Amino acid sequence: MSDYEYTATIEKRYNDFDTYGHVNNAVYVTYLESARIKFFRDVIGNRDISTVIAHVEVDYESPILVDHEVTVAVRVAEIGTTSVTLDYEIRADGERAATARTTQVLLDEDDEPRPVAEEWAERFDIEQNRAG
Repeated sequence: MSDYEYTATIEKRYNDFDTYGHVNNAVYVTYLESARIKFFRDVIGNRDISTVIAHVEVDYESPILVDHEVTVAVRVAEIGTTSVTLDYEIRADGERAATARTTQVLLDEDDEPRPVAEEWAERFDIEQNRAG
């Protein structure tokens, strides 16, 4: 399959679908967000990470239909000074439907970029090495 260690199950919503019964392309980014929040919570044990997306790219490969089970696999691609880049694989019934990459910049209480905490970097690095 792939070298992703972390996978999140995504709950689909009625309004995710277009009139053809496909998940709308814009919704894929919300699936990334859901998986990213779960990943941060589970990997570094923190629900209070403040980030802003600096970059997002999605490559669509096949449609997600109403009856498909949706999962998103996540892995750390790069750890920067104030950012973390994640790679994703969106799957429909276990088959790759899209790949994606996001870069998140971590923010402090004044909404200024902040360094990635050493403890977080270590946990991200462990996760990155597992997948690599």
